[in-house]
Amino acid sequence: MFSKQPTKSDLTNKTAMRMDTPMLAPSDSGQARKAPSVASLISENLTIEGGITGEGELHIDGIVRGDVRIGKLTIGDTGHVEGSIFAEAVEARGRVIGAITAKQVRLYGTCYIDGDITHEQLAMETGAFFQGRSLKFQRPPAPPAEAPAKPAQAVLEAPVASSAAPEAKPAY
Repeated sequence: MFSKQPTKSDLTNKTAMRMDTPMLAPSDSGQARKAPSVASLISENLTIEGGITGEGELHIDGIVRGDVRIGKLTIGDTGHVEGSIFAEAVEARGRVIGAITAKQVRLYGTCYIDGDITHEQLAMETGAFFQGRSLKFQRPPAPPAEAPAKPAQAVLEAPVASSAAPEAKPAY
């Protein structure tokens, strides 16, 4: 029983059976798998005149003259941006002339930044040039939870004066 070795015909039949078996479609559980995105690249010999907007990753080794709104931005050693940058994360090795607004900003030793940086986290290596203001962006605190409503208090009423006798006013 355990000593039988598979023959070539047995292996061929199993392979044929596997190829004939239809592939099962992935289950529709409502969640599509996202393939890891590859960063878009603006290479060293390119110049972009105008803004760039997107949600993915962008690596700039060339020149961009305009505002950049992107998910994650990496500015390479030869990269140059003249305009405002709005991103979730920025890694700068090159040159930026303009404001940077991002949750996470990392300035490497080769970078040159001339403009304000608004951030939640800022990391700066020795040798990085930064001229401008560093503004810590803090999310507004959550509104305080409302106190539970107090039960309505009975309104105390003053005794009603009788209408038969007019009130006497004190004489001064």
